[in-house]
Amino acid sequence: MDDVHRVVRALLDRQARTYAEEAGIRLTDRPGPLYQLLVLATLLSTRIRARVAVAAARELFAAGWRTPQAMEAASWQERVDALGRGHYRRYDERTATMLGAGARLCLDRWHGDLRRLHREADGEASRLRRLLTEFPGIGPTGADIFLREAQAVWPDVRPYADRRTLAGAKRLGLPANPRGLAGLVSEADFGRLASALVRVALGEESAGEVNRTAALR
Repeated sequence: MDDVHRVVRALLDRQARTYAEEAGIRLTDRPGPLYQLLVLATLLSTRIRARVAVAAARELFAAGWRTPQAMEAASWQERVDALGRGHYRRYDERTATMLGAGARLCLDRWHGDLRRLHREADGEASRLRRLLTEFPGIGPTGADIFLREAQAVWPDVRPYADRRTLAGAKRLGLPANPRGLAGLVSEADFGRLASALVRVALGEESAGEVNRTAALR
């Protein structure tokens, strides 16, 4: 095993879960989990710590709002309160409004099923990004977050590595391009690697600690 592969294995051992997994989303190519991922991407898009966004997503899902129908049926105040329980307080009122509007758009445009969005874009990443940014609160960063996680169940999107993924790769001395990174892991592990590299880019994981762990192998 060469140094690059040791670094990758050390990183995946230290950061084994994607953000979707951390939020309690059992991601499959089904309407419910895909909508839950959209909610998570909305929460992660604001200038707030990822762990707070994940905690807020877990509170929303624990309240039973795992579908656009349920999210829209919840009152604005109920959504605000759930976000507050996850300590998502700085943007709680604005985000509660966006979640309600996003749920309505999902129902009106995609009949509650984001697989329809996938089909309309024909699995093309640039078209998927454009369609995703039509949702309130989902800009280019949010679309990247969604696709980075969704590639686990939408293989035609792989390998998807956004700027944060590539920034983390550079910090660890790994290839700073999607194809180069894809050559280091199996297809099944690429989404997990992308999420782990984002944690390095955001300072949630120490590049130095990863490299020290790799050196001990």
